Amino acid sequence: MSSTAVAAAPVVYPDSDGQPMADNTRQFRAIVTIQGNLDALFRNRPDVFVAGDLLWYPVEGRPDIRRAPDAMVVFGRPRGDRGSYRQWEEDGIAPHVVFEVLSPGNRLAEIAAKFEFYDQYGVEEYYLYDPESGDLSGWQRREGRLRVIPEIDGWISPRLGVRFVREGDQVRMYLPDGRPFLSFVELQAQMEAERERAEAERERAEAERQRAERLAARLRALGVDPDQE
Repeated sequence: MSSTAVAAAPVVYPDSDGQPMADNTRQFRAIVTIQGNLDALFRNRPDVFVAGDLLWYPVEGRPDIRRAPDAMVVFGRPRGDRGSYRQWEEDGIAPHVVFEVLSPGNRLAEIAAKFEFYDQYGVEEYYLYDPESGDLSGWQRREGRLRVIPEIDGWISPRLGVRFVREGDQVRMYLPDGRPFLSFVELQAQMEAERERAEAERERAEAERQRAERLAARLRALGVDPDQE
């Protein structure tokens, strides 16, 4: 036998767990809306990393210990693309805020396992959203554990500055400047409405200018200088 030591096989950390991002269109839309609004919120912060459906490996050498949060926000880490979030390569910083969006296929055991994972590996804020009912629950790390936020209505995320408001049976999320989280379709509709309002205002101003010019022309025809004070 050769005396040369056999090198250990490198540990492989897959970039995919083989699971679909969402089980239906409503869940997918909620995931994209939450991740997209969070990404836009921190678009000018090069030290904030926002991702969706990205595998997080908290322990080096243990590719079996992993989760892919529907959305996560990490402060103190640079923006940019990653195949996975390997915590030991990210200054040991765990995701600070995690969102999970329920699907009809989620089992209680699966939900509990996710909570235990985020609790064990240092998530500061955890939010669980049900797109079917519009309800949302939250947990915040206190005294070393994730503890339930007793009243989500009016809650402002310490990390995100996002405000949660109960409106009827649903909980809506608002950006720090007061704008609601919008889907891409809702955002496009809002932009189109704003363009239409701006165009209507431009047309109104142009009509007013033309009316003023016609009045000035009549005054000049009568020998009155409208520019004379």
